[in-house]
Amino acid sequence: MIEAVMFWNEPNNQSHWDFEVDPDWRIFAEMVKLAGDAVAAENPQLVRVLGGISPIDTNFIRNMQGQEVLDHLDVVAVHGFPLDWNHWTIHEWPQKLEEIHGVTDLPVWISEIGVSSFGAEEVQEWGLRRSAELLIGRAPRIHWYSLYDLPRAWPATTRHREAEGSSYYRHFYMGLLRENGAAKLALKAFYEQTPQLGICQWFHFQDHRLESAARWLRDLGVRYLRTGLSWSDSLRPGALAWFDRQMSALEDFEITLTFCFTPESYGVRPHHTSAPRHIEQFAEFCAAMTRRYAPGSAFGDMRSVKSVVRR
Repeated sequence: MIEAVMFWNEPNNQSHWDFEVDPDWRIFAEMVKLAGDAVAAENPQLVRVLGGISPIDTNFIRNMQGQEVLDHLDVVAVHGFPLDWNHWTIHEWPQKLEEIHGVTDLPVWISEIGVSSFGAEEVQEWGLRRSAELLIGRAPRIHWYSLYDLPRAWPATTRHREAEGSSYYRHFYMGLLRENGAAKLALKAFYEQTPQLGICQWFHFQDHRLESAARWLRDLGVRYLRTGLSWSDSLRPGALAWFDRQMSALEDFEITLTFCFTPESYGVRPHHTSAPRHIEQFAEFCAAMTRRYAPGSAFGDMRSVKSVVRR
């Protein structure tokens, strides 16, 4: 079941939203308001989430609040990787959550948290255990990033290899499983924390790992899964068949479904991080995916999903 939809990913990160095109996030704000209303019109029970922010920045949340974006949403979300990229320590996680609670009354989810095994698997295992100790019970959803390492033959397409130097390569070691499916030390530690810890796992178009990932997630006792459907991929030949296959394979989980990535032909600049020229096209994509995978009638006899995820 899809319990939530998320609008974009890390919108305050240059790697995901080009704020040279949209320096004050005015286009982004109008786009998300339109998309939030479009999803609510299709299924008012779905929880609507602001794309997880990275870095954790109260000024960005104030900006969204000032532009009335949060009036169209139910949850805000944050991402944190203090052992790899952030300029704060892992022990500051509760403080970071409180900073966001201090500027909004909306629930705060952790839609990505993780530790790479770039330096050592023991570091990743310790970081997972410490993260669980600090955060379980403090956030309604915690999605660990990720199940699989990124295959080394693939580019980390939303990152900047030339600018990041060795930090770029940490992106390839975030999984609980190696590229070949072998378990790392942190896998057992994660299993001990499910279902309180969920997983964030992105799937590329026609991703060969989809079915094996679903099996692993079931075996690990995962309940909450965050994944995405790429607006950019939706223009590929066979896109709907791939989306159908992905959503069918993942139907056992309570999914936060992220909508992001601008088709190059739709962007102000021809890039997936660009603001679109016509924001209503993003809203139409979000509405169409909601209609297809989370139609309102499917929730007619249920308690309000929104009331559950706020707890």
